[in-house]
Amino acid sequence: MIGTTWSQVFLRLGFLLAVALLLGWWLEQIWLCLCLVLTGVLSWHLYNLYRLDNWLQKSKKLDPPEASGIWGEVFYQIYKLQKRNRKRKRKLANMLKQFQASTGAMPDATVVLNSKHKIEWFNKAAVQLLGLKAAQDIGQIVSNLVRTPAFTEFLHEMGDANSNANARGRSIKILSPADPQVMLRIHLVPYGDNKRLMIARDVTDLHRLEQIRQDFVANVSHELRTPLTVIGGFVETLQDDLQEANEHFQRQWQRPLDLVAQQAHRMQNIVNDLLLLSRLESEIPKDMRKIVEVQFLLEDLCEEATALSGEARHQFVLDIEEDVHLYGSPDELESAFANLVFNAVRYTPAGGQIKLSWYRDAAGAHFAVEDTGEGIAEHHLPRLTERFYRVDVARSRKQGGTGLGLAIVKHVLQRHSASLHIESQLGEGSLFRCDFPPSAIVITEADETEDEDETTALD
Repeated sequence: MIGTTWSQVFLRLGFLLAVALLLGWWLEQIWLCLCLVLTGVLSWHLYNLYRLDNWLQKSKKLDPPEASGIWGEVFYQIYKLQKRNRKRKRKLANMLKQFQASTGAMPDATVVLNSKHKIEWFNKAAVQLLGLKAAQDIGQIVSNLVRTPAFTEFLHEMGDANSNANARGRSIKILSPADPQVMLRIHLVPYGDNKRLMIARDVTDLHRLEQIRQDFVANVSHELRTPLTVIGGFVETLQDDLQEANEHFQRQWQRPLDLVAQQAHRMQNIVNDLLLLSRLESEIPKDMRKIVEVQFLLEDLCEEATALSGEARHQFVLDIEEDVHLYGSPDELESAFANLVFNAVRYTPAGGQIKLSWYRDAAGAHFAVEDTGEGIAEHHLPRLTERFYRVDVARSRKQGGTGLGLAIVKHVLQRHSASLHIESQLGEGSLFRCDFPPSAIVITEADETEDEDETTALD
């Protein structure tokens, strides 16, 4: 249709030029006639351009002005484009209304944040759970409204969530700014052009149940410590007295007493681990900014592991970057590292190799324990850090394991903003690696250099 119209335009223009030439030849004013005709054609196009501009900018009517020729086609095509755009806008507006209606009906608070953590939109639940006010809080930085130090630190640690893969799965629990009796779990989900969707869920009931569970475990563990201590003490006394008894009496009671002592000792280990887990879960982290000299910690653990190995004669390999240390809790890190090292000793066959590595790279600092043991089947790996989960129950009990060691490791690492990575294949050994963020690293070599410079300056 447009092609036919343009051919008509050119035919008309050619006809007008021909008439102008003939008329100019007859009047002996060819250039004057051509100028008059071209001026008329130009005026007609300028007039239609004016009508088009007036229609697009000033007129509120959708219907185009009436026009003939090519300008009628131009008006018609723009009219079709406007109708299409208006239809698309209505569709997008309906989709936006449906999205707002669906998110508004959600029980979870939903807040859209830009790259600077300023609020762009939120639903009704955000008013109830976070105490936001639509009239004045749009455009505000969310940390100015949710004034919880842990939440502010969480936002800071997230950084550029689009490039931080570890940050995407993280969340935080805080008390609701609108109601201190409500516990919220907040997730930040990156999307689009460096924007974030903040979702706050009411987990008060789950928090109370978890608190009840923690209190129950802690109370039962405390109550068990005293009778286990009494049982262990009497068993030791009986074992000492047994040495003075006759041979028949010794044969009759030696094994039962050994079994009782063994099981009492095992129960004491379980109670101690449960109490440690309870403390890790319930207590606010303390002394997390102490400098932990990892080199000396691992050297001591290696000596203890060698003693534990005994007749198995495992081969220990230490690969340590001596100037790399950590901010954290020395006791908690020692407990986590010891669990990994002693597990490797227990489950690596005699004569096997156990390698302890401590190194730093662009991703942070890493402590790895690699052994040449029997390995673990892949389907067990996701559940290894669950309490009392064992790959081989009989073997674990025989080795004296409580089933809580890796759960302790996981909680300690979480308190240090670190994570546990596990690799294993049957028959090829296992690798357990603790990954610490760059913010936790302490480089002592730089400190020593600065101290030397200051001493030189004072001299």
